[in-house]
Amino acid sequence: MTFAPENHPAAPVSQTDAEAIVSDASRWIQPLRSEIGRYLIGQTDLVDRLLISLMVKGHILLEGVPGLAKTLALKTLASLVNAKFNRIQFTPDMLPADIVGTEIYDPREARFRVKHGPVFANFILADEINRAPAKVQSALLEAMQEKQVTIGEQTFALPSPFFVLATQNPLEQEGTYPLPEAQLDRFMMKVIMDYPTEDEELRVLDLAGTTEEMPVPVPIVSLEAIQQARTVVNNLYLDEKVKRYIVRLVHATRRPAEYGVHIAPLIRVGASPRATINLALASRAHAFLNGRAYVTPHDVKNVAMDVLRHRVTVTYEAEAEGLNSEQIITRILDELPVP
Repeated sequence: MTFAPENHPAAPVSQTDAEAIVSDASRWIQPLRSEIGRYLIGQTDLVDRLLISLMVKGHILLEGVPGLAKTLALKTLASLVNAKFNRIQFTPDMLPADIVGTEIYDPREARFRVKHGPVFANFILADEINRAPAKVQSALLEAMQEKQVTIGEQTFALPSPFFVLATQNPLEQEGTYPLPEAQLDRFMMKVIMDYPTEDEELRVLDLAGTTEEMPVPVPIVSLEAIQQARTVVNNLYLDEKVKRYIVRLVHATRRPAEYGVHIAPLIRVGASPRATINLALASRAHAFLNGRAYVTPHDVKNVAMDVLRHRVTVTYEAEAEGLNSEQIITRILDELPVP
């Protein structure tokens, strides 16, 4: 089953039927957004990125200063979809077993038994992931990629859905272990979380400026509904011209001069093929959030920055000029022709 505009000759499903399928599968989106808005003021972009990643089995690296409600965002979403949530605070003295679990000797039964670690949950908040050494980071990233972990000689599948929101503080560098490029590439998106506006912070004060506990969110979406949405997202129509645009965007980060973007001396490493796949998936999910059965170039451009910013490494020359990967990607998006 593939959805397409009805004027497309290869469309097996009419536009009207496709829109009806998308509308039915996405009917929980707006109620979920509204309910999250009762607990999380502003940050609508973050909420949409969480939903996009959840629907296409991606993971998010979230960068922002402390106190911006990162934990609240994911914990609220987990409660609203009736999913198990675990928060893992990463520290320099952690071991991989603190993430995935270990074998413990039971003297009564004279055998080892497996104790599962906190990674066995649907939603994982990996708080300050860059504070843990590389071996611990790798344990989590392997779980993200393989959706399973090995403890001793046994392999265990992780719950489905399995979604990781990893956070890092952009200010503190001392005592941190920055994620290398190969591990950064495992995250579908890197999202930058900014301060709320003045009006939003006033609303935060009205909502949270009290010693009373906020009511616990009541589940309003089932995991089955999310799985159904995933199936529909996979079948959203992606035109050949839009596919080509996605590929050209990623290739322009590697060989920009070939695409009329003269920034080659500023890029040290371009985006990988995994970026192409993630950009297509995220674009489909963005179209779904907006009730469309087909992907447009606007969907691609909307998610491109979050998909690409952590995959493009700039040269020392670019850093000397005060340029970062976001400014490079903006130039590519502005100068590359849109179909």
